[in-house]
Amino acid sequence: MRHLLFASALLSAALLSACATTAPTTSATLHGDAAHPAQTQGWVETRLYFGLGLVGDEAHGVSEQGWRDFLDAEVTPRFPDGLSVLDVYGQWQGKGQATPERLRSKMLVVDYPDTAANRDKVEAIRAAWKRRTGDQSVLRVTQPAEVSF
Repeated sequence: MRHLLFASALLSAALLSACATTAPTTSATLHGDAAHPAQTQGWVETRLYFGLGLVGDEAHGVSEQGWRDFLDAEVTPRFPDGLSVLDVYGQWQGKGQATPERLRSKMLVVDYPDTAANRDKVEAIRAAWKRRTGDQSVLRVTQPAEVSF
């Protein structure tokens, strides 16, 4: 029985060793492409939150087509290398309001080199949305990002 346990332990060790040496690598696959560097320094991730209108009142506010039109006209030309958009539920309670407004919302996520030009692009997107919708604000959250492609 001892020999069987010893053989089992050796087999387990050999399998673990084999698995460890065949684990997938985490290195970048796109090399030499300035828009998709192997490793980044000085990049940030910005999330912007856009209210489309009240939950349960799809007849008012911004439609899905209206959102796509905005995305095509204002966002994509500024960040053509890529971005993400998520449907989110949002709440907003203004000063003097007894209850929060429940909002159909979109969250835009974009990662980019932290430069004055890119920060200006983000601000231009926020300003364009406020002009288009009359909204008072577009929430912006920006934080450092370690990005690899």
